[in-house]
Amino acid sequence: MTEPTTALQEQVSALGPFFTFETHAAGSEPIAPWRKLSEVARVESGVLAERVASVRAALAGGGGRPAEEVELRVAASVAHLGLVARVVSPLLGLAALHRLPSRPPTLDDLRWHSGLGGAFALSLPRETVAAVATDDAGSVTGADAAGALLEGPVRDLADAVAAFSVSRRILWGNVASAVNGAAAGIVSAAPALARPARTAALLMLRHPQLRDAHTLDPRNGRFRRRSCCLIYRAAPDAAGAVCGDCVLVRR
Repeated sequence: MTEPTTALQEQVSALGPFFTFETHAAGSEPIAPWRKLSEVARVESGVLAERVASVRAALAGGGGRPAEEVELRVAASVAHLGLVARVVSPLLGLAALHRLPSRPPTLDDLRWHSGLGGAFALSLPRETVAAVATDDAGSVTGADAAGALLEGPVRDLADAVAAFSVSRRILWGNVASAVNGAAAGIVSAAPALARPARTAALLMLRHPQLRDAHTLDPRNGRFRRRSCCLIYRAAPDAAGAVCGDCVLVRR
């Protein structure tokens, strides 16, 4: 018989590559190639600078240009969007199936091994998944759990990337876009989870930090962020395409 924790991990991972995760014992030291995700938020580690440089080179290569022709802040914003989407997606998947963790993992709790061109490998503390699987929420509300996630690991990532001259407005717009994108991914993969996925996403999007980062049309539920991730500027002459939820998309 499959344990509840393993079953929940498999259900979430089935939603798509950005939802897939492994598990590890909380407090354990990572075993190579796994590393603590908190390395990204420590400037002195150089991990974030290395990742931004890799994203910059990839963006430049797509346009057949040298890396230095892509603005550093553009690469940093794109790198941030990928990082935050990877952290938020599995947690939103847990929420769609049960609820958000009442005590979300910190960046120090999370494990990763880096990779470009898709979702990097991610591992969550087994105890976090177990608490969700057994409905051990205590008195914590969904809004409290959403706030803890946004004010914890999500804010830590934003603080780290802000050092690359990316505005907070753009960074929190990236977060809102990642939340909405994760919910849309769940709906696409498992239509039966549409209602809980959207409910969990709204708990995050209504948090004060994200409330002004997006608009949500009450008539059709169409999401639009109020900033741009800047990826269009990576194309020659800063004339690239914009994302479907971008503030620059013509209505």
